[in-house]
Amino acid sequence: MPRYADTLLADGEHVIVRTRQHWLATIVDGRLAWLLFIGSLLLLLLTTRLDQGPVRDAVGAAALLALLASVAWLAKLYWSWFSQDYLVTNRRVIKAEGILNKRSADSSLEKINDAVLEQDLFGRMFNYGDLDILTAADTALDHYRMLNAAPSFKREMLNQKHELEGEFSRPMPSPPLRAATVAAPPTDPAVAAAGAGPPTPARREISPDEVTRVLGSLADLRDRGAISADEYDAKKADLLARL
Repeated sequence: MPRYADTLLADGEHVIVRTRQHWLATIVDGRLAWLLFIGSLLLLLLTTRLDQGPVRDAVGAAALLALLASVAWLAKLYWSWFSQDYLVTNRRVIKAEGILNKRSADSSLEKINDAVLEQDLFGRMFNYGDLDILTAADTALDHYRMLNAAPSFKREMLNQKHELEGEFSRPMPSPPLRAATVAAPPTDPAVAAAGAGPPTPARREISPDEVTRVLGSLADLRDRGAISADEYDAKKADLLARL
């Protein structure tokens, strides 16, 4: 079964990098849940040293409820962490999060101007960092906190941006030129004299842009009734033949 982020990909779009937050983020974000889990576990062990009585039963029940609550809390945190999908594709950067209710945000590569990466000592040791993606106006499009393998994520994002800009800057191929056909002169002088007549004016070749402009003007005249549809079609055929 494909992940949710894979269903957001367009035709011809493919994933270059896939990551999520570093696993240490689950400990940082879930520190209260971990404290509750450890505290309730110690309290539950402590009740085994108490004498039988209502106090032991009450403390034991409270410790057990706190332990179950902390386990459910931690399970939710880790499920949410596992559901994260941070992608770099050949067209954009996608950030998908959420367990049941999904949230996705994407940034087109051509709109990205730069990316600011911050890594502290532990970030360099464990290969994570905070990444801000900026537009041309130095406005943050998105913030990635404690991103796993953040330097590689940033590098591939900028590489794909450079590749995409290279595709846009490549010149479009020009239309093929038709080879001019030159008729061989007749060998028989009599035939040449008989076929001689008034010279036919050579038709000037025009560019595709000129054809498009003239056809637009002719279409406007046709729509206003200045010329007929047959006249428009005849002129269109003549113009296309002169390319």
